[in-house]
Amino acid sequence: MPVVRIYVPLGRAGLEELASTGALAAGPGTPRTAYAVTSGLEAAAPGLDVEDLEYAAFSDAVEAAAGLRSSRAERRVVAAADADPAWVSPRDGAPVSKVVITAPVPLSRVASFHVDDEVTVGVDEEADELLWYDVTELDDVRSFFPG
Repeated sequence: MPVVRIYVPLGRAGLEELASTGALAAGPGTPRTAYAVTSGLEAAAPGLDVEDLEYAAFSDAVEAAAGLRSSRAERRVVAAADADPAWVSPRDGAPVSKVVITAPVPLSRVASFHVDDEVTVGVDEEADELLWYDVTELDDVRSFFPG
């Protein structure tokens, strides 16, 4: 079954939604923004291999996750998930990796979470400074958002 690796920026609400419902809601009245390797990204970066293109999409998701923080002291979180291609709708504009998810993404499709290291919060905004957490560590990731 073909899949599209998507990178979904999350805040506290998205993490709580995953924990309580087992999915990230998306659909005709509730589109969800994500980032993926799109034809636009491939055209904008000729010669890059799949891993480099995925890193570019991931970096765009990390940047978008910064906008979901309620304060700079809050950590950025990005979920990496494998979506059915029919769930992914590319969007024109910048960044070229931006897509809209048009169907719920179940927790079973989430592969990992990427979270700011406490030491680098607000100091280093590079995407490669995020720590990797397995999907089974959702509660650990949620614990970074007390209250």
